[in-house]
Amino acid sequence: MAYSGLFFLFFVLFHAYGNLKYFEGEDVYNGYAAHLRTMFMPILPREGLLWILRALMVACLVGHAGAAFHLWHRNNKARGNQKYAVKKAHAEYAASRYANRTMRWGGVILLLFIVWHILQFTTLNATPGGHYVHGDAYKNMYLGFHDAPWTYAIYFIALAALALHAWHGVWSALQTLGAIRGSVIPGVRIIATLVALALFVAFMAVPTAILFGWVDAPAAGSWTALHGAVAGH
Repeated sequence: MAYSGLFFLFFVLFHAYGNLKYFEGEDVYNGYAAHLRTMFMPILPREGLLWILRALMVACLVGHAGAAFHLWHRNNKARGNQKYAVKKAHAEYAASRYANRTMRWGGVILLLFIVWHILQFTTLNATPGGHYVHGDAYKNMYLGFHDAPWTYAIYFIALAALALHAWHGVWSALQTLGAIRGSVIPGVRIIATLVALALFVAFMAVPTAILFGWVDAPAAGSWTALHGAVAGH
């Protein structure tokens, strides 16, 4: 569970880095998206790297969810059989229960959000804001949030869940891997908090800038037609 969670964390950090290229302009962002689709060609087919990453992501999510369910089931069974053979302080127990509930429901929110995100920006089956074009990543992102506060709200809620999940996940993963000891606990808390805040701010920066008109609108016409390349989000 710790390893799958860390892989997911590195993936979203890389994704956040790519999203921030939106602020460099339409050509840079679409060029970056096109580069991802053609990376390692001809060793890999077109979009090969992206599909490998997607497959790994699905495998990690399934494994992560399965491990989480197994842990939840085991804890419930132990709780029912032992009735807390080892007593915890009430405050510690309440905090643990709150964290577990947050992780569980946050995971459900993230799963639903991932489905929505793929439908919106990968398969283009859900296209709020206008007509999306395969390969025109800058325009698709702009249409997704420009004059679309309800889409922004979906992302705000989902990314808040991601931040909370990441905060607790970093802590739990390091604990599982034996990296947490008494003297380093304050530092680990700071690291977990910084990672969570960085993810939330990085992912919400572009939707916020689009919604409030802080970035340029896409140029008229299709970027793919003008540049003769197929990019994508």
